[in-house]
Amino acid sequence: MTEAVEGPLPERLARAIALAGPMPLSQYMAAANTQYYATRDPLGAGGDFVTAPEISQMFGELVGLWSADLWDRAGRPDCHWVELGPGRGTLAADALRAMDKAGLNPTVHFVETSPVLRGLQAERVPGATFHDSVATLPNDAPLIVVANEFFDALPIRQLVRRHAVEGAGGWHERLVACQDTLFLPIAGRAVPDAVIPEPLREAPAGAILEISPAAVGIMRELAARIARQGGALLVVDYGHEGPLLGETLQAVRAHGFANPFEAPGEHDLTAHVDFTILSAAAQDAGATVWGPVEQAEWLVKLGIDARAAALARTAPGRAEQISADRQRLVGSMGSLFKALAVTAPGWPTPAGFT
Repeated sequence: MTEAVEGPLPERLARAIALAGPMPLSQYMAAANTQYYATRDPLGAGGDFVTAPEISQMFGELVGLWSADLWDRAGRPDCHWVELGPGRGTLAADALRAMDKAGLNPTVHFVETSPVLRGLQAERVPGATFHDSVATLPNDAPLIVVANEFFDALPIRQLVRRHAVEGAGGWHERLVACQDTLFLPIAGRAVPDAVIPEPLREAPAGAILEISPAAVGIMRELAARIARQGGALLVVDYGHEGPLLGETLQAVRAHGFANPFEAPGEHDLTAHVDFTILSAAAQDAGATVWGPVEQAEWLVKLGIDARAAALARTAPGRAEQISADRQRLVGSMGSLFKALAVTAPGWPTPAGFT
């Protein structure tokens, strides 16, 4: 059914809530982000946010060299290079250029559902194969998978601790209600204490715990494939080592913060990644986990300083900008963003994690 028949996303969500009652936050977030990414290019100065590959070519080049180095020390097997949520294809184009110089020329696979972004990616990386999910990735050779700012946009559940005097104590799932065309979060049905990590079960009233079953599911599937086929996964995203309490759900529009419950589908909804949960999921699937380490530490170990100096020598007129870009990647972003690697048993230690 076309959007012209169904109507704008806010109207569709409001109708769904009117018919079935308040919906889980995860369902609301999934619908909003699907609409958002399907209808625009959100990146760059004219968009809503900027990612590391868009800041500097150095980021993608170092990801490419990281991939080629691991492939080389693993014995140079035939392999597939995969990116999850490749944006405009900028990271992939820079990485593939660096890999080519190192002798690695893999087949390229993108997991992307946005028609708009697929078009941009096909221009940057002709010949890439597109997938709607990780389920259809090839299974005949090792996979080297890159996920830069991918997991943060996956739907989350929020669990809220209520005080007994409110009529129903314990932990409750946060739902999204709609009143007079306005969306608002409310406390919904109770959840079993077993869902909550034991150290957090007696948290004070008002405490919020965020979990992402979608992220755990994708990590388990990828880690199982890597353990079975060989290869590695590199995750770079903003987040923390948990479990932690606190709300990190945010909406970004025009490089500023917005209300996540206003105009669903018109801004990017994200939440911090729990690297501890992702690590546990990968290990449960039989893979080996490295990190997480801060992005700054990882990039410095990979040689960003030498690369910045080389670029400045080649283009002295851009030396100041190159230095500023390097500082942004290892400074303001360097501690908030973290890198996590997952490898098949027996594969070498990935660069930047020792």
